[in-house]
Order: sequence, then structure tokens, then C-alpha cells
Amino acid sequence: MAKVSKNSRTGQRAANAGSGRDFIKVVQSVKDPVTGKYSYKEVMVHKDKIDEFMKDK
Repeated sequence: MAKVSKNSRTGQRAANAGSGRDFIKVVQSVKDPVTGKYSYKEVMVHKDKIDEFMKDK
């Protein structure tokens, strides 16, 4: 059996439209005003909504 090239799999992306590959993990550093220490907040955001999410922050 022959190998399937990565370029031939691009047509299958429409079939995976509802999958988790449409989401991006955003890691934000948040500084505590009292102690001055940083903590990190992880959020999963849809890739179409990333501009709105970054504009709000």
C-alpha cells in the first residue's frame, strides 16, 4: 500500500470542520496587584473568535 501525501489530505479538512482542531489554546500572564507575582490563565478559543478575544484583553 502506498503512502498518502500530506497535500492529498487537505481535501479532508472540510470533513473535520466540527473537530477540536478549530480551537486554539491562549495562555495569558496575569499579574497579581498585591504580591506582584505572575500566574497563567489558559483559555481555549475558537480560531475565528481569536481577534475578538485579544481585542477585549
